[in-house]
Amino acid sequence: MFGFSLSKLVVLAALIAAVWYGLRWVQRRQQMQGDAERDRVEGGQASSSQDLVACTRCGVFVSADAKPSCDRADCPL
Repeated sequence: MFGFSLSKLVVLAALIAAVWYGLRWVQRRQQMQGDAERDRVEGGQASSSQDLVACTRCGVFVSADAKPSCDRADCPL
């Protein structure tokens, strides 16, 4: 009844291998979803930030990439 036959051992090994590879697949899938989420969040933050430069005369911050001007006639920028 509880004897070890070759067919039972093969089926047991196949079940263990299926569970092992199934768990690895689930872990890889979760890691890929986490990486995609992190890339989405980091990409959103990187695109919304800008470097700013302060005007020496009036102290207004203007974008360093755009034409620097604080819209004042006496502004040195």
